Amino acid sequence: MTVINDQLKNRLALSPIAQNAAAGRWRTEAMRSHASPRLIYISKGQGRLTVAGLTSGYGPNNLIFIPAKVMYGYEVGPSAYGQMLAIPAAMAAEWPETPVHLRLRDVAAQKEIAGLFDNLEREVLSQKTGHSRAAHYHVGLLSVFFQRQIDTRSADPADARARSAAARLVAAYTDLVERDFRSHQGVAAYAAALGVTPTHLTRCCKLTCGRSALALLNDRIIYEARLLLQEGRVPVQQIAQDLGFASPAYFSRAFRARAGLTPSAFRRKAVPLA
Repeated sequence: MTVINDQLKNRLALSPIAQNAAAGRWRTEAMRSHASPRLIYISKGQGRLTVAGLTSGYGPNNLIFIPAKVMYGYEVGPSAYGQMLAIPAAMAAEWPETPVHLRLRDVAAQKEIAGLFDNLEREVLSQKTGHSRAAHYHVGLLSVFFQRQIDTRSADPADARARSAAARLVAAYTDLVERDFRSHQGVAAYAAALGVTPTHLTRCCKLTCGRSALALLNDRIIYEARLLLQEGRVPVQQIAQDLGFASPAYFSRAFRARAGLTPSAFRRKAVPLA
């Protein structure tokens, strides 16, 4: 498993973002994270996304950078389209350490980012000599473009929201959840680790993303369960144990309450990952 994870961390990949009803909304909307950074480029349409417990809207010509191990999820409307870039972990130092959402309003910048992604996609799909090296160079150019846009952007109301005390607390909470969700701790334990009451933590979560602290925690756990059920042959009993459930029966009830199917039924009906 470690070897596979290391390979995924260092893999450059480009995948489309578009509505896929057959795959299920959980594929995009449920809280998840990755071992390496992601860059989302929205070229058309609009929707909402939640990064580190902070929900905001997105629209055309938006760029969203998500560092490794940061929880996020996003809605994909029928008109939305874009691309997601998996940035190799070895290149992470060239990108910000915290999430960044850029709304490109300058026409020249909009044309430039479209061209950068077109060039990157061309090399990713190419079979020409050196195409992989060229793709990595294009990711480097993207990082330069991204940093220049950060340096020149004007004040955005979303930045003030991200700096609020509530947003900082919820970001710290999602960091802890991402680290410890397999331990099956309750919200009270996370709140105690953060030095606040569960009530205050939930109030802040509802303020920043419209969900309770428990909903965020359960969303992350069940997303992981879905992945494990869909991607491998690991027995349901083992998945329940790995995710910290007291028994397979308890896991099955919790999974069905969130997914609408038992774990076994979900595995049988699962659409393969692209």
